[in-house]
Amino acid sequence: MKKVLMAFVCLAYLCPLGVAQADLEANEKTFFTELKKVIPQDRFVSVDDLHKKWLEVQEGKSKAIIIDIRTKEEFDNGHIKGSSNVDSGHAYTVPKKITDPNQEIWVFCRTQHRATYFVSMLHNYGYKNAYLVEGGVVGWIEKGYPLVNEYLGEIKVTNYSKQLKEEYVYREGH
Repeated sequence: MKKVLMAFVCLAYLCPLGVAQADLEANEKTFFTELKKVIPQDRFVSVDDLHKKWLEVQEGKSKAIIIDIRTKEEFDNGHIKGSSNVDSGHAYTVPKKITDPNQEIWVFCRTQHRATYFVSMLHNYGYKNAYLVEGGVVGWIEKGYPLVNEYLGEIKVTNYSKQLKEEYVYREGH
């Protein structure tokens, strides 16, 4: 009987946590949907649109700023040549660096979740030409577009997998 009572107490204690977590997840989804409404529909762009804009920037035909908001580590592992890196939590630094509210700014992250938060903040700050790249760097890779890093130069990813698991072998000294 004592075990049944203990199980009931544990169940009663844990159930509200499950409900509370479900509420939090639902609230985040609602909040995320509201953030997307801040961004004008014509400011959602594809990876192909980013590639075209990137080519224009590379050729000197556009002064658009391309911002990769992934972490420094993600950026250092491979990024779009010429893109700037601003951590996704540092949107507040942009007005100090980009003072023209009409500046064309293209923002991406790994997929687009962090970029949605970032671009909505830019629009709330008053930037009129902040674009959200749907698909992010994963979409860029899947299209076969190149990345770069300081150690390997240009990188062409042939197989992207979020679930790639690798066994590491520690090798002491070199």
